[in-house]
Amino acid sequence: MVKPSQPAPTLQQARKARRISQLELSLQLGVSQRHISFVESGRAQPSRELLMDWLQTLDAPLVVRNQVMLQAGYAPVYSTAPLEDASLAQANEALVRLLHAHDPMPALVIDAEWNLLRANRGGEWLLSALGGTLPPGSSINLLDALLHPQGLTQHITNLPEVAPGFLARLRQEAATCPAIAEKVEALATLLRGQFGVRGLHPSAAPTIAPVLTTRYATPYGELALFSMFTTFGTPQDITLASLRVEHL
Repeated sequence: MVKPSQPAPTLQQARKARRISQLELSLQLGVSQRHISFVESGRAQPSRELLMDWLQTLDAPLVVRNQVMLQAGYAPVYSTAPLEDASLAQANEALVRLLHAHDPMPALVIDAEWNLLRANRGGEWLLSALGGTLPPGSSINLLDALLHPQGLTQHITNLPEVAPGFLARLRQEAATCPAIAEKVEALATLLRGQFGVRGLHPSAAPTIAPVLTTRYATPYGELALFSMFTTFGTPQDITLASLRVEHL
């Protein structure tokens, strides 16, 4: 009996996250559906080249690609440099320019786990107005801030309107970033229990406006903000691939 290969569960999860059938994947890769099935069940060991094509076809996150390669016994493909590393100096400069260009409106740099890494002056002002701060040299987690009893959720005045769509988006992200899955479901429980928000079941299909506006109560009056996101178009480093700039 062939011992199940370690990358099999991850490959299957990556395919299901993209909602692609084994047949569709086999046609795109030019291999038989039988071989796809054997690899996903651990009955066949894929070559490095097939794994590279497989993960590229699924547009799997870079961190998942490295994980699969390591599980299969191959060297990882992508680097994971710290954001302050010299190799990311150009990317860092681009982030700084992007943040400054959006002042005085808030802009935040967030990673895949919703850690807040940087903020411009407008972002720092917004955090302060909502009762939070960005400690120098450290970060806060925005999901934790939403879950905190006195956190950001308490300041949102139109939760029934924005929560279903926001949670649906978080669940999509959790499919490729399992590290946030527990917090996402804890947030759903909080919204349903403490705030009585409906339509939060994973199978629910929320009606989302063309632009979802979140309204915040602050000491200076109500703020109504919508978001746009900037990401790196062709990241070849896991750190850069996980980053996005939220422009409010």
